[in-house]
Amino acid sequence: MAKIVIIGGGWSGCSAALTAKKTGAEVLLIERTDLLLGLGNVGGIMRNNGRFTAAEENIALGAGELFEVTDRCATHRNVDFPGHRHASFYHVIKTEPAVRRLLAERGIEFSLMTRVTDVIKKGNKIAAVTTADGRTFEGDVFVDCTGSTGPMGNCMEFGNGCSMCVLRCPAFGPRVSISEKAGGHDYMGKRADGTPGAFSGSCKLEKASLSAKLVRQLEENGVAVVPLPAEMINESKLSKKVCRQYALPQYASNIILIDTGAVKMMTPFFPLEDLRQVPGFEDARFADPYAGGKGNSIRYMAVAEREPSMQVKGVENLFCGGEKSGLFIGHTEAITTGALAGHNAGRYALGEEPLILPETLAVGALLTYHKDDGGMITFAGDAFFDYMQRAGLYSDEPETIRKRVAKAGMEGIYNAFL
Repeated sequence: MAKIVIIGGGWSGCSAALTAKKTGAEVLLIERTDLLLGLGNVGGIMRNNGRFTAAEENIALGAGELFEVTDRCATHRNVDFPGHRHASFYHVIKTEPAVRRLLAERGIEFSLMTRVTDVIKKGNKIAAVTTADGRTFEGDVFVDCTGSTGPMGNCMEFGNGCSMCVLRCPAFGPRVSISEKAGGHDYMGKRADGTPGAFSGSCKLEKASLSAKLVRQLEENGVAVVPLPAEMINESKLSKKVCRQYALPQYASNIILIDTGAVKMMTPFFPLEDLRQVPGFEDARFADPYAGGKGNSIRYMAVAEREPSMQVKGVENLFCGGEKSGLFIGHTEAITTGALAGHNAGRYALGEEPLILPETLAVGALLTYHKDDGGMITFAGDAFFDYMQRAGLYSDEPETIRKRVAKAGMEGIYNAFL
């Protein structure tokens, strides 16, 4: 039985583990921190705009398990908020344990608080990875899902300093790029002004620190939009955000909150002294990033060059998913890329030709789409969602989406080896 080793337990790593397991391989998932899901522990938004289409395509392809979990853990469904339709918000506290149980039930092994720092190669293949505490994990195929956020030095140089985000580099050590260690080439995303990387797009507030009126509004509606006084409007922050689908004027002129069990605040940072001047926020406190008054994590600092199959260029038995695989924004995008990476890692181990998703599907078009400005890409907005609509790829009707997947000959493809 082939052994597939996945480094990075975020949404993409968990997705890769599930599809790799379906190919009959032994699967080990290695995660640097004590939690799976990575940035998914503070995200919470699913099915908004084109992500609805992508979620249903993944379900039809046979990679529906993680969408079933987020649907089951939803705090609110079918919510409209500025620039977005039919969104679901999953509970950021309840979802990670549910995913961990799912992986264990599927027979996937995982090693938490294990930081991979180097590779051992034989020719053009990785034979094993080594860890900061001196352990070695051998494998036949490897998947790099380490993400592109941090380490602290990048947040210091290109951000406003380490804000102690959910990735907790000070506690668990910095991210290491497996693709570069193995001989691949990484590149960086850039902001509109050319600065490398981009700020994570939101902060998290402690729900108990907000007024009872605000909490009630959030729990009833899922969303609260609080207008800002004119002197507090800061449109310059919009150009710094990774999530261009939220870089709309409404996100500068208002505080937009979303109920994900915690309170998701749709701005990369907001000075606490100013925030507490806004009615309802007099006692506000940031939860993640803890220094959300001054900054947030910096992302897109290490993206691997890859093939449409998710194979890393220059390394024969290495695949990649999530932000490691492109300038992709969001959980659905991570699940999409991870699913294909894990599946093709399994195909490689079996000696099968890789699967290439057709561009007649949104999930296939995502993997070859390139913005002229080299910017970030998402199903949820900006240029790629516009493209989805022009190309007739967007739909919010599950049966229509399933039929399109079937027409492409892709229905249940991720279950092909079961």
